[in-house]
Amino acid sequence: MSETPFVLSLASLAFMMTVIWGGPLLRILRHFKIGKIIRVEEPGRHFTKMGTPTMGGVMIILPVAMLTILLNAASLIGMKVLGRSVLVPLAAMFVYAALGALDDWEGIRGRRKGSGLRIRTKFLAQIVLALGVAFALKYILDVPDLFLPGHQGEIELGVWYVPIAAFVIVSMTNAINFTDGLDGLAGLISATIFAAYGGIAIMQGQVFIARFCFTMVGALFGFLWFNVHPAQLFMGDTGSLSLGASIAVIALMTGQWALLPIIAVIPFSEALSDVIQILYFKATKGRRFFKMAPIHLHFELLGWSEMQIVQRFWLIGLLGAMLGVGLALV
Repeated sequence: MSETPFVLSLASLAFMMTVIWGGPLLRILRHFKIGKIIRVEEPGRHFTKMGTPTMGGVMIILPVAMLTILLNAASLIGMKVLGRSVLVPLAAMFVYAALGALDDWEGIRGRRKGSGLRIRTKFLAQIVLALGVAFALKYILDVPDLFLPGHQGEIELGVWYVPIAAFVIVSMTNAINFTDGLDGLAGLISATIFAAYGGIAIMQGQVFIARFCFTMVGALFGFLWFNVHPAQLFMGDTGSLSLGASIAVIALMTGQWALLPIIAVIPFSEALSDVIQILYFKATKGRRFFKMAPIHLHFELLGWSEMQIVQRFWLIGLLGAMLGVGLALV
């Protein structure tokens, strides 16, 4: 466990960097009036958030990118601080952030103001990017295909790995996107997931992955400094898509991606609730299973306060993460 002090130091440094540059970023976003547009169908209390700066995912991405690139550059002078393996989740973070930024911008200033990119266009782009990342994981990094609790050794998936991994990436990307709807929720849940997979990576001897994970945790805590209720800014799709893709890639690199429904129980539940709502709506010709989906909106309409939902969802997420780490040891 000698790795623990170093990863915690990285988390602290990332936190400080994020908090320091968060103020200037807020002023830039406000100056250019890059504010969130609230959809009509959202709960009424959300209209007070109209105009709050969005695209705040940039606040997370830049410190993580700077630290990761600088620590990799240290290898040029003989210091083995980070390995090339972390360049894949870093690249996934960048490309999905770019897609999310395009979606955010289109929804704020583009021709589809208030809506963003067309769903089909956005989904197709996610699939193409996911296939590219999955191919790199399999044939460039040669990551483990799959580990299961109680099963000794790696389970080989062969040619099926790339489509399955791409499905995991797309699913997790959209799951975090669905989770991003209340102040602090997506950031807090994502930090918990990264911490869990960082712990798994340390136990499996994947120190470079662990360092990347805890750098993300620190940056997310820095973002939450500005995003907890009442939020001064939102991460937007710039943040949620990049976080979801990074989580999926890290899970795939550890080989413990089968534990995602447990470790990421809240995003999994948010996405599942949306699927249930759509299927039930179509099957019953207009009836709704939930008052509104994703599921955090259902609880909001039941009368739960925003803080109650975030705190209770985080408690469930924390328990899921602890259970997932425990299962990874079996």
